[in-house]
Amino acid sequence: MKQLKYSMVAGSIFVLAAGSLAHFLYQWTGENSFVGLLTPINESIWEHMKLVFFPMLFFAVFIIFKCKRGYPCIVSSMYMGIVTGTLLIPVFFYTYTKLLGKDIFILDLGTFVLSTIIAFFAAYKFALVPKMQSYTRIFGSLVCLLLLSFLFFTYYPPNLEIFADPTIS
Repeated sequence: MKQLKYSMVAGSIFVLAAGSLAHFLYQWTGENSFVGLLTPINESIWEHMKLVFFPMLFFAVFIIFKCKRGYPCIVSSMYMGIVTGTLLIPVFFYTYTKLLGKDIFILDLGTFVLSTIIAFFAAYKFALVPKMQSYTRIFGSLVCLLLLSFLFFTYYPPNLEIFADPTIS
């Protein structure tokens, strides 16, 4: 159990570091369209959800390979953590901006950090629950749906608030 706990802490640090770097990667690569599929291409909330989703997905491959034998629920718990952390980004953002009436940069950072920590904490807790294995298909399907949505909506976003880039008037 100690190994799993350390792995989840390492995963949190990895996602926070990789997500922070990913925020700038699209511009750093001269707006490379492939990089844009995996990293934010603008300042919309939708694009910022990628900051948790893709780094945590990449880390999940590592942790599943490393811990599957000792923790048979690791696959479903990591999928659940990915979905949770990704969806918490808009939940926290829209909650605080509706309450305060404005967007505050430090709270945006806090949203990313808190979403990541909760995602890994939930993944850790549920990796220890044997019943979680029966939810692997459901959470795996949600991860696939999010993945396909990110790939499609990056360059073909619907006209909804979550996809709007606030820096464009």
